[in-house]
Amino acid sequence: MKKTVRLSDIAERLQVSTVTVSNALAGQKGVSEELRARIKQAAAEMGYQVRGTSSSGGKKILNVGVIIGEKYLGAYPSYYWKIYQELSLIAGLHSCVILFEVLRHEREEALELPLFAVEQQIQGLIVIGEIGREYLEFLDRQPDIPMVMVDFMMRGLKCPSVMADNYYGMYKMVNYLIDEGHREIAYVGTLMASNSITDRYFGYRKALLENGIKENPDWVIDDRTMEGQIGNIRLPERMPTAFACNCDLTASELVNLLESRGYRIPQDISIVGFDNYLYEGLCDISITSYEVDIKEMVRCAIKIVVSLAEHGKAPADMRLVSGAVVEKESVQRLR
Repeated sequence: MKKTVRLSDIAERLQVSTVTVSNALAGQKGVSEELRARIKQAAAEMGYQVRGTSSSGGKKILNVGVIIGEKYLGAYPSYYWKIYQELSLIAGLHSCVILFEVLRHEREEALELPLFAVEQQIQGLIVIGEIGREYLEFLDRQPDIPMVMVDFMMRGLKCPSVMADNYYGMYKMVNYLIDEGHREIAYVGTLMASNSITDRYFGYRKALLENGIKENPDWVIDDRTMEGQIGNIRLPERMPTAFACNCDLTASELVNLLESRGYRIPQDISIVGFDNYLYEGLCDISITSYEVDIKEMVRCAIKIVVSLAEHGKAPADMRLVSGAVVEKESVQRLR
């Protein structure tokens, strides 16, 4: 079987970097015309096949890179892993091939391109879950790798984003609690740990304000470190009747903590989450949550990255995807 020629093989032959070879073959700036010609000649002689060619049906196949920050992939399947799975299923319908990579901390800190961006010719990049601004700005500066952010946005970047409607989603969840008779409601989520947590907090605030409920600072409770490590939730001295959690994983941690202190869920304390995605077995009760329409988020992301790759423009700078309240077992109606 004939060995596939990689960019690194061409780079080794010419004693240049793989990035230089990639830039030369992609027509990017920063490579002299003499060197570009040498690289193209070597590629042709070695039988290098440029990715993103046409399929047998004549439609162009796009290679789309997908990265997820290492911090989002723990010992059990995460919400972001679910997004990636849906992305893999839908990509083929749009003539896209998905190349996946976990973004390691050391690679992010060193501002190194994902391996598939160095070794492969990708036509687009999807980033799932918020990562550091410096690294995102580095990716955003890459001239021929159009990028889409999924489930977050970052001000100042020119690339588009697709997000759940975090603000109105939490607004709906808190209003649901209020409709069930609760007026003493805490918010659980470390502010500024991520854009989505902060957006959901402001949805919580809006619901309180519209219903004439004064916010209690003691009932805005951290659930994680600024690096994203969930745990060490501290209960307030005076307990509310309900907690609105920024995600279902935090809600499950809170359920276990409260039950260890002798509280019954929902008879004593009500809890709601967000995402409607929780790995089975993390707590012993099903949590009322705001279901994010992951399939629609993924469809939007694919359409945007294809439009960027083929036409150089996106149908929208930001797309918010609505969801719905899903009632389960964790909320008690107050009479």
